[in-house]
Amino acid sequence: MGIFGDLSTRKEKAKTFFMSHRDPTPRRPARPDRDRSRKPERPSGGAYWLYGTHAVEAAQANPARRLRRLLLTAEAAKSRPHWPGEIVERTELDRHLPPGAVHQGMAALAEPLPELTLEELARRGAARDSAVIVVLDQVTDPHNVGAILRSAAAFGALAVVAPDRHAPDETGALAKAASGALERIALVRVTNLVRALEALRSAGFWVAGLAGEARDTLAQAKLSGRIALVLGAEGDGLRRLTREHCDLLVRLPMTGDMESLNVSNAAAVALYELIR
Repeated sequence: MGIFGDLSTRKEKAKTFFMSHRDPTPRRPARPDRDRSRKPERPSGGAYWLYGTHAVEAAQANPARRLRRLLLTAEAAKSRPHWPGEIVERTELDRHLPPGAVHQGMAALAEPLPELTLEELARRGAARDSAVIVVLDQVTDPHNVGAILRSAAAFGALAVVAPDRHAPDETGALAKAASGALERIALVRVTNLVRALEALRSAGFWVAGLAGEARDTLAQAKLSGRIALVLGAEGDGLRRLTREHCDLLVRLPMTGDMESLNVSNAAAVALYELIR
């Protein structure tokens, strides 16, 4: 034998060593978490699922909204005997919706609402002596945008304007947060926010940006007539170009104990002040 010993003997010793040190615990393939991995079925043609009592009821009552399907649990259908819906089990509703969606026993597969152009919005505003349009500068949270739509509808705003990019799509989550307001007030998409502000100014709107460092409060500015109220993203606020294209910057009076408000809360307070 050479200095390394017989080849077959060395192979046998190596096999014995690895067998004696092998983990005795049997290995099983990892199982995906079914709840976390479950994804709702994606409808075709741009349709999406609305869910929750207020969102579905408002969509059902809106003649401009086209519904492909209406699903109700037996319990929800009892109080709506004249609705042309399908009665299904709660698990069937869950299958179409995001995990954890609070659907309250009803969901509707809806086509997107007809789009209102900025030009048409400007014409509608120009025909009024007074009007308020809310303009959002990169507010990306669908729950915030939904809440702003709700406040805009409650305080009589004409529309909410948001950019195509850096803004949430029209979805079930946004409609749920809007609590029916998506069917009552237009959400207008624009390609360029600065050009949109210029178009609104040409239609006779004063463009007022809400900024914490502004000198005057919204009440001190004493705005009237046609007003475009511009709100920026929470944290970053208004972008530089957006600020430069505002006629004035205003703020909400704060006590100093809090640095700022959530953008949807700020919108509600500002809209109330404008109509007050």
